[in-house]
Amino acid sequence: MPRYNPWFITPWSAPWADVSFGVQQSFIPTQMALIVHKYGGTSMGSTERIRNVARRVAKWARAGNQMVVVPSAMSGETNRLLGLAKEVSPAGSDPAMQRELDMLAATGEQVSVGLLALALQAEGVPAISFTGWQVPVRTNNAYTKARIESIDDQRVRAELDAGKVVIIAGFQGIDNDGHITTLGRGGSDTSAVAVAAALKAAECLIFTDVDGVYTTDPRVVPEARRLATVTFEEMLEMASMGSKILQIRSVEFAGKYQVPLRVLSSFTPWDIPLAQEAVSGTLITFEGDETMESAVVSGIAFNRDEAKISVLGVPDRPGIAYQILGAVADANIEVDVIIQNVSHDGKTDFSFTVHRNDYARTIDVLKAKVVPTLGTDRVEGDTRICKVSIVGIGMRSHVGIASKMFRALSEEGINIQMISTSEIKTSVVIDEKYMELAVRALHRAFDLDQPIG
Repeated sequence: MPRYNPWFITPWSAPWADVSFGVQQSFIPTQMALIVHKYGGTSMGSTERIRNVARRVAKWARAGNQMVVVPSAMSGETNRLLGLAKEVSPAGSDPAMQRELDMLAATGEQVSVGLLALALQAEGVPAISFTGWQVPVRTNNAYTKARIESIDDQRVRAELDAGKVVIIAGFQGIDNDGHITTLGRGGSDTSAVAVAAALKAAECLIFTDVDGVYTTDPRVVPEARRLATVTFEEMLEMASMGSKILQIRSVEFAGKYQVPLRVLSSFTPWDIPLAQEAVSGTLITFEGDETMESAVVSGIAFNRDEAKISVLGVPDRPGIAYQILGAVADANIEVDVIIQNVSHDGKTDFSFTVHRNDYARTIDVLKAKVVPTLGTDRVEGDTRICKVSIVGIGMRSHVGIASKMFRALSEEGINIQMISTSEIKTSVVIDEKYMELAVRALHRAFDLDQPIG
């Protein structure tokens, strides 16, 4: 049986700045090509698993491919390191503290790259490991949430041309002042895709503990299907609204620079035929691909980690949304669903959602910077909500999809608190206790347990 991760939300991020990468225009066969592999923390979770990763990479290298590998820290290691930090100092937002957290957290990936290089050398495959700052991977200076600005590929290409497998630590980089930075949770996915874009790799394979992208979490809906293909747009929406399969920034990067991505399992036998492995899992492709599945709705995403905040009785005048959300943005807190109620007597209520980890900090920011200046009645919050979303590129050309969603929820007695839509998704905020019921109802309503074609 394949193993599954929970699905969770990574809030929508700001648009990418201009960065120094070329655009990959076409898919190149994987044989005799430059390939990037990314391995998650579970795949690197023990020395035996690292040896199996080395054997798998060696198989690809011996087939004639130039190989770049981006591993995560061993499973649980980053949490262990940050736990140590909390023991010696309370968590804080001071830039000096954030810098030291990055210095600490970056060491987990450094262990992984060194171990993997040793394991490959033990397999008789020349290999060399680099940290993010040795490449270097240049980022801005937003500690713990840095963004990649450019990658210098000169050193990597020189080692590839020398016949070595190059192993680059994910999740980390260096800013213009020479300080180590990290990219935030799931940042190794972003590192791998960025490296693939910079090197114009033929393909980036994301090896994880799932065997592809499913219509929803199979632990909630056992009938969920694995998708052979999914578009970048659909994957971006799924990542932004609940799927933990890929980190949202990595999907943004792949879509912008047209890096072919494939999600597949590292728990298949390492010695399965290369031709079989190269077409397994789920291919994340572009709209118009002839192999693209044609379902109206491709998947159901959900997120338990949302919190709703309402600023009540604010003056209904231009600029109010900016005054509220501007203060939140200045605190580096990302906002998801937003709704403003109809005005009564010159007053209105303004509600939005944030990640649950940012809930308390958001309340503090609003009480300190917004309530005193706007003269609002009060700020209320609710941490017992969740978001459920339907996603599908086929929604563009089909009417009545949202009403079908609302009917399915109504028939289960589920009240909708907030609604958010885009061209290929509809999301609702509901009471957390109804989440699994809502996912099962929607999966059934849109026939996602039925095979395509």
